[in-house]
Amino acid sequence: MESFDVVIIGSGAGGAPIAHTLARASKSVLVLDKGPLLRTQEEHPLGVSDFKRDELYATGAEKKLTLEGVKNREEAFYSSHVEPDLNDEPHIYEGVDGKDRATIEGYTAQVVGGGTQLYGAVSLRFSEIDFRLASFNAGRTDLIDDPKNDVQKYARDWPISYADLEPYYCEAERLVGINGTRANQGKPFSTDHYQTPYPPNPISAFIETGMDALFMPRYRTPLAVITQDHAPSGRKMPQGPEPAKTGYVNRYGDPLGLKSNTWVTLIRPLKPLPNFTLRANCVVTHLEASGDKITKVVYRDAAGRTVEVAGTLVVVACSAIESVRLLLLSAERDTAFKARINGNGLLGEYFLTHCFGGAEAIMPGRYDKSISLDSDWATDACASDVFIKTNGLWAGGAIYNNTSDQALPISLARTHGSVDMDTMWTSFINDTGLTGDALNQFFDANFGTRLSVSFMANQVPLPTNRIELHPTIRDKWGRLVAYIRKDWHSHDKHLMNVFAGQCRRILAFGGDGGVGNYQVNEFGAIYSAENARARIANHILGGARFGTNPADSVLDPQCRAWNFDNLYVTDGGFMPTSGGANPTLTIQANALRVADHLLTRV
Repeated sequence: MESFDVVIIGSGAGGAPIAHTLARASKSVLVLDKGPLLRTQEEHPLGVSDFKRDELYATGAEKKLTLEGVKNREEAFYSSHVEPDLNDEPHIYEGVDGKDRATIEGYTAQVVGGGTQLYGAVSLRFSEIDFRLASFNAGRTDLIDDPKNDVQKYARDWPISYADLEPYYCEAERLVGINGTRANQGKPFSTDHYQTPYPPNPISAFIETGMDALFMPRYRTPLAVITQDHAPSGRKMPQGPEPAKTGYVNRYGDPLGLKSNTWVTLIRPLKPLPNFTLRANCVVTHLEASGDKITKVVYRDAAGRTVEVAGTLVVVACSAIESVRLLLLSAERDTAFKARINGNGLLGEYFLTHCFGGAEAIMPGRYDKSISLDSDWATDACASDVFIKTNGLWAGGAIYNNTSDQALPISLARTHGSVDMDTMWTSFINDTGLTGDALNQFFDANFGTRLSVSFMANQVPLPTNRIELHPTIRDKWGRLVAYIRKDWHSHDKHLMNVFAGQCRRILAFGGDGGVGNYQVNEFGAIYSAENARARIANHILGGARFGTNPADSVLDPQCRAWNFDNLYVTDGGFMPTSGGANPTLTIQANALRVADHLLTRV
């Protein structure tokens, strides 16, 4: 059995920074990833990327759900070349009717680089208040729609502060490669590593006008896409007319390697090192322990063979749902393991996503949005102490525009009327009027004219929101699948209503030059969707929260499982609250923090 200083399960935001730090410190590192390694154009011997940029091809052919015991059996679904087949390895969620349904939600990507390959690359820092929401809300009586005082019951401060994490935010921004601007952000910076952003798309002028009219300090949205040569990763900007400015950078793997996913930024530079090993297409089935030590990581390799490896340290970073599932599957095999990892019953509880939603409108004029990155402008105006308390909220959040949203004709039609990633093509089925001249008129009215504004905000943590193993449904390898039990708190709904209203106002004031009467009919929040319980792609957090009390958390402040000496969890599962912004940069920064700690142990 091979042995390494550290075995890391997962190559995304929670795993790659640890691999990068330890391998460069001459420690022997093994990274295992369930998905394939997809190469960029420059890596491929024929200059052709493994990523499929054509939307029809990337989405794949229609399939039928054949699982027994789910309400949506026999329904159609589509999966891309970086997502698991729902019939092979589904996530199951409990609907409002008490029936179980299969969903692809919760799988951001199954590929080396994880969700950083497909995300929109928005890379915001959390605010200082996000780290101390229990303290911030202590004794408050002004919260709206929290009749049982759940916020004060269940909110927890992070065991680290913004100041503790700030140097690692800086390091993550340097290593990853992010473009944006610092001025007008509501968070303190000790160092500014941002690259210069491209000029904003002309359609984003409506956002500038709207935010300025509402006195919302704005800044260029930090995006993990390089706009110039990036020394830490060795990437060079190709010659050409701004090749990164394409709507395909959002939601699709970037064939050029300009999007700063963890493969091109943190792992690929390690390839020449003899002490670094990456194994793709390897599915970790369980962990084995002796006393307080993880002694074996057991996985199936690309050929289906069972392989065992050992690590002085073992880091689990599979993305929160699958990390919790892996630990629960390991506990199912061994009662002693179960007692150590889940003796307090908290593993899987306090599962979190984000309160999210926004507004969308047809703006005056037509613009080429295919030459845009995902977002141009952001504001922290709704993360301030004053805004939070004025609106009876428990926490704040970030607002930014989605410049590249619906940038291409197929994506525009695909999202028309859709509420579920699984059924993203039902718009064609449900709106039978979109044929002939009506379809031409639809594109004429909507293509290049639609502009949306989104928000991300903290969700109230609840013990009833949790990840379990499903009692009966198994994947194609015979393992119980993840069971998602989740709903929205009444205060979540109030918070989302407030933020959706702010998004609507930005477009209303932007569309008519600051008057505020421009028509914006489409605004709201995810809780109102038919399948709101399933909508967990934004974002997958919690379930293994860290803290200072072993009776009240799964992990210690260094993200080590309390009753194991060498087991760490560093994906979004460690978060006790979801933060008021997109979480990827915070996960990366925390992983760099944990990596410095691990260097003292090997």
